[in-house]
Amino acid sequence: MAGGRIAGLVGRDALPPGTPVRELGEGLLAPGFVDLQVNGGGGVMLNDEPSLETLERMARAHAGLGATTILPTLVTDRPGVAARAVEAVAAAQGRGLPGIEGLHLEGPHLDPARKGAHDAALIRPMTEGDLAALTAARARLGTLVVTVAPEAATAQQVAALAAAGIVVALGHSGCSYATARLHADAGARVVTHLFNAMSQLSAREPGLAGAALDDGRLSAGLIADGIHVHPATIRAALAAKRGPGRIFLVSDAMATAGSDIASFALNGRRITRAGGRLTLADGTLAGADLDLARALRLLVGQCGVPLARALAMATSVPAAVAGLGRVAGRLAAGRAADLVHLSPGLHLRSVWQGGAEIPVFAPGGEAGSPGLEIR
Repeated sequence: MAGGRIAGLVGRDALPPGTPVRELGEGLLAPGFVDLQVNGGGGVMLNDEPSLETLERMARAHAGLGATTILPTLVTDRPGVAARAVEAVAAAQGRGLPGIEGLHLEGPHLDPARKGAHDAALIRPMTEGDLAALTAARARLGTLVVTVAPEAATAQQVAALAAAGIVVALGHSGCSYATARLHADAGARVVTHLFNAMSQLSAREPGLAGAALDDGRLSAGLIADGIHVHPATIRAALAAKRGPGRIFLVSDAMATAGSDIASFALNGRRITRAGGRLTLADGTLAGADLDLARALRLLVGQCGVPLARALAMATSVPAAVAGLGRVAGRLAAGRAADLVHLSPGLHLRSVWQGGAEIPVFAPGGEAGSPGLEIR
């Protein structure tokens, strides 16, 4: 590695004489994870205080969990909060903050009937002013994912967003299969957290979930914690997915990621962490208590997904979906030296970001000390 980038991929015998070598032992070396849905981490939520400091804390927490590239995600909030999130991400990118490659706005243009943990009082239809603001944000940030529901954003608005280079995702919607396909015709290319907060696949109406699987233009994020989606359903979805669109992993992580906190607030509502779940007072799931290494273990161990496919779902596939394929998700000469070392059981052992080893989060204690920096 040199200058924070991979100099080349060669066998030991091809190394120049005197090259420092570090033995990692058993396991595998893979690209750093790419997570397109990260609401919080390190004890904070992006909604709490959309600032450079919040983004630094989130990025550091997720890098310690193996996600060296993230899209900070703003849950439905007021327009002013969204504007501040855009400003913060633009500032982070201007300073070259490691790991921040854009922004994901999940709402506020959703279906209140499928709100999940979003605040129904803040959900609203998209206006021309919103469209203009999103288009301007995309020009500043480069990578912008926007989750909308057909109930709150017309096909014409979706077409305008897509024409501006925004990655349009459909989610939090009770729309029909036909409506989902109409919005895919307009340029939508992603479905947010497959099976959750959406119309389901049934005998006579495939719904948004059915469209996500049947329409090859659509890729879909998946929360593979065994709570949001049953392992048997995951197996069925992976077998059924029509390409070239693919299913990829997301954490849908909240403030708890990379921390030991037991609760936090979102839009003034308390969310509690217990038994691997994050829930509102009424029991509604509110994001996930998940990292992508654990999602990999579930895919491989409980769903029987081949390791290569599971790794792609956490690396190259989400990178391609967000247009980050030249930045993240693969090991190749000239790419950023963002790497994870996984044990044979797919537990995270080491992480490098830009060639520098960083602490791996250790639940219940201090993060591990960083080791050798590779130059």
